[in-house]
Amino acid sequence: MAVFGDIIGQEQLKEHLQGAITMQKISHAYIINGERSSGKEFIARIFAMAIQCEMRQPDGNPCQQCHSCKQALSDNQPDIIRVHHEKPNTISVDDIRTQINGDIAIKPYSSPYKVYIVNEAEKMNVQAQNALLKTLEEPPEYAVILLLTSNINAFLPTILSRCVVLNMKPVSDEQMKKYLMEEIKVPDYKAAVCTAFARGNVGKAKELATSEEFENIKNEAISFLKYAQEMELHEMIAAIKKITDYKMDPTDYLDIIAIWYRDVLLFKATNDANHLIFH
Repeated sequence: MAVFGDIIGQEQLKEHLQGAITMQKISHAYIINGERSSGKEFIARIFAMAIQCEMRQPDGNPCQQCHSCKQALSDNQPDIIRVHHEKPNTISVDDIRTQINGDIAIKPYSSPYKVYIVNEAEKMNVQAQNALLKTLEEPPEYAVILLLTSNINAFLPTILSRCVVLNMKPVSDEQMKKYLMEEIKVPDYKAAVCTAFARGNVGKAKELATSEEFENIKNEAISFLKYAQEMELHEMIAAIKKITDYKMDPTDYLDIIAIWYRDVLLFKATNDANHLIFH
């Protein structure tokens, strides 16, 4: 499924995008700002599919059945363009000139719009942003540019002033836990740990919840905590290096340790309080 209702949380953002579609007031450029893995690309895909849909629903949702929607769902819609970059940490001026500026003058192949999705847009260097600015100043009426970023401060003020900025918000723990239990089918305890770990980030929660190594990760973290004081330096280094076996960011691994430690403190505080009450 890929409709606005499948987006967890982000009610204001969804309301804005759906309203833009239903009122036919779609802007030429949007910045979707949110943490890494928070679902920016998923939102962009739904929005792009919806504005290209041939049988769009009254609430702005894509039908998911028309030719355009089927193409979009399989990432083959010719008028939804994903901007790529060869250098891992830089979107260069050539990337923008070749994939946006040099292409945008060509009218849509089969749709009302040409939609450009630029993921990790904060990686555009100054030259690339200035090149994009020329297009943003005089865009064709059919152009929609979606800049997805985890660092809005990386943009030039002139870019920001020409885009509609949509900031993602942390998803509530209640919504997150419900989603993990109902959609990902994880048990209550696992959902609670993943929710605490994610801190409102759906992608992080889902990544941990669907990990086949969840128990191993948790046990490694607990073991590290239990025996850290007794470990020799080389043992600590080996334990930390083991994080890479799970393909996790070290800060995420430390988050799991922090959550476990927090839960222990909460458990102890609750027990102490009960002890005072009943004695």
